[in-house]
Amino acid sequence: MDWLASNWRTVLDLAVSHLYLAGVPLVVGLVLSVPLGWTAKRWSRTYFAIITSAGLLYTIPSLALFVVMPLIVGTKILDPLNVVIAMSVYTVALLARTVADGLTAVPDHVEQAATAMGYKGLRRLFGVELPLAVPVVAAGLRVAAVSNVSIVSVASIVGISQLGDLLVDGYNRVIWGELVTGILATVLLALVLDALIVAGAKVLTPWTRAAGGRA
Repeated sequence: MDWLASNWRTVLDLAVSHLYLAGVPLVVGLVLSVPLGWTAKRWSRTYFAIITSAGLLYTIPSLALFVVMPLIVGTKILDPLNVVIAMSVYTVALLARTVADGLTAVPDHVEQAATAMGYKGLRRLFGVELPLAVPVVAAGLRVAAVSNVSIVSVASIVGISQLGDLLVDGYNRVIWGELVTGILATVLLALVLDALIVAGAKVLTPWTRAAGGRA
């Protein structure tokens, strides 16, 4: 507690950086995963190729991806954009299947009713299918959020500052207050993101609350 009291401003700055590096890829990954998941659901022959390719992306070691990313996109080694892009790749890897499965779970009779009411193509996707798939997508997004917060910590090894700095410095210098603060702050950040996703899912699915109230 003494260490945190003396360094809380540093911890706050690192937490903001960590939130940016872990949070922005969640949004980017979700946006990219929607067309991929829709394609996999719309044309079943593409499902295996899309889902398998996305799964393979997640097998790439994070440290290797952080190091190679500047060579791929032409950025500087210490540019935080490298981490944002890498984490977006991991997010897509986790969410592509989730989105596809969420859209597939929409009952056929609901889709047929929507089509009969004039909802076709993208209008049906955004007006009917995606809203009904929100609970499934939100569950996958929660997993991706926790995963991102954890993996981003590795970026400290390549010089990108965030809460992982506390873990590395605290361990190397045997400063237990710094190390424990880094662990607790990382866990807290993951819980905050998780809570935001849960709250967002509830806002987007008001009918689930109404159903719960009637029950």
